[in-house]
Amino acid sequence: MIYHLSQYLVGKWGPFRLLQSHLFLMFVGTFAATVLTMVLLPKLWKHLPHDHGKAILGKDGMKSAGKPTGAGLLVTLIALPILVLFAPLGLWDSLAVAALYFAMVFGYLDDRSQKPWGELKKGMFDLLPSAAIATFLYMGHAEPGGMVMWMPLSKAVVVVSPYVYIPCAAALLWFTMNVTNCSDGVDGLAGSLTIIALSMLAVVLYIVVGYMPVAKYLLIPGNPSAAGWAVVVMTVAGAFAGYLWYNAEPSKILMGDAGSRFLGILVATAVLVAGNPFLILAMSPIIIVNGGGGLAKLLLLRLAKKLGMEIGEGAAIRRIRFPLHDHCKKNLGWSNAQVLMRFVLLQLLLMPILLVLFIKIR
Repeated sequence: MIYHLSQYLVGKWGPFRLLQSHLFLMFVGTFAATVLTMVLLPKLWKHLPHDHGKAILGKDGMKSAGKPTGAGLLVTLIALPILVLFAPLGLWDSLAVAALYFAMVFGYLDDRSQKPWGELKKGMFDLLPSAAIATFLYMGHAEPGGMVMWMPLSKAVVVVSPYVYIPCAAALLWFTMNVTNCSDGVDGLAGSLTIIALSMLAVVLYIVVGYMPVAKYLLIPGNPSAAGWAVVVMTVAGAFAGYLWYNAEPSKILMGDAGSRFLGILVATAVLVAGNPFLILAMSPIIIVNGGGGLAKLLLLRLAKKLGMEIGEGAAIRRIRFPLHDHCKKNLGWSNAQVLMRFVLLQLLLMPILLVLFIKIR
């Protein structure tokens, strides 16, 4: 809103031109979201439902019992007016942001439910915002011939029809949302990893894709509207940084499915806006291995069973627990603090290496 109003204000006072700078809007939005979340969250979390713990995980799984959960609802609602004020988005992008909030609401309804939703019910509800966001992104960013996308490790640029783009994009959104949710099992883990991913995505969206001279130099299809999404992801990252202040171990509050689903689908949305869906591998490598490994293990075991291949209990694939942070805690004896620190360090190590491979070596 402020970005569009600034064109009328510049004539009255020159410094108002700062309001036309995406970098300035990004800085102010991030700072405001962080401070407001830190101030307002403790005043509001008494209204949240309380976590029931996970008895199946034993004593460790019951440590969260009684803590306020579903804080993702409060954090994203605190960020919402800041997004409205500072994020310069068009109609279709604004509708995509609205769909992000629907994903958050579905997660919050699960958080407050006395009986947790089944996997099928969750999966079906997750498909709705995923399909909506994929459709809105296509409507807002596609060229007349289709969605223009660039590939890693190749100079190739492909044009994808809506009949291919929308279902594939929806699948990526659904997958990332769920693997991020699976990674939310250690205080601060999912939040820290996604904040790192969102911060790097802001750089890619603002400098690499959104700034035409750099995009041209890197042989990447430029997208000026990507800079607006950089403001979105950094504002949300700032809001969840304020939440992590209280989620640091021993945590006082949990973001629940409302937060993890919102963060996961936002990361995937930003990747799609960047124009290369494979960037998800560079932005969320640890989250994908940590949360997605369980899905891969389940599929592999079921496939082996259908093919009549027996995988014994002593096989390596059966000995590895998923999410992987559970394996590190139960089998390797890592503490929660060690899991958090080592996973974050691995993310910081892998992300720039993979990003260079995806962007520069083409």
